[in-house]
Order: sequence, then C-alpha cells, then structure tokens
Amino acid sequence: MGASSSPKLSGMQKQVLSLYRGFLRAARSKSAEDRHKIESIVSGEFRRNSKQVDRKNFLYIEYLLRRGQKQLDQLKSPDTVGLSSLNVSVSETIDSKP
Repeated sequence: MGASSSPKLSGMQKQVLSLYRGFLRAARSKSAEDRHKIESIVSGEFRRNSKQVDRKNFLYIEYLLRRGQKQLDQLKSPDTVGLSSLNVSVSETIDSKP
C-alpha cells in the first residue's frame, strides 16, 4: 500500500483522524462492555458530523475538534467509565413579527 496512491490530507483532516484514533485507543483501556459502547458512540458521532457539517465550515470543525479533545481528555481519566453523546443542533433563528 503506497502513500502515493492515497490522496493528500489537509492539516485539519489529519487532526480529525488523530482525534478519532485517540478515542479508539482510549476505549481500549475500558471494560469490554464500555469499550463497545464508546466505539459505537464515537463512530456514530464522526459519521454524523462527516455527513452534516460542511467541509468548508472551518470554524465549526475547529469547535468540534476542541470539544472532542476535551471529551477525549476526560475519557482518558481512569475515573471515567463511559461516554455519552450530546446532540447539538444549529437551528436558524426566525424573526417572527406580531
């Protein structure tokens, strides 16, 4: 598998993949049951964001990276046994006039 056949990744794409791998590594330190739950949540969140977030919305992607890094730091703590997902939706503000 040569590196020349795969497309070049941007810095932000590398950060996203690194964060994803970090979650999977951190999940390995938890119990088997918790590991499967964590992997399922992480996989679902990353898939959902990859489909819903515009690739050119760099500010929002950077926000998600920071939020994900904070969650990863918490997950790495020996006191943390699991991970929960948080659904944050960006809704449009509609000015309603009476």
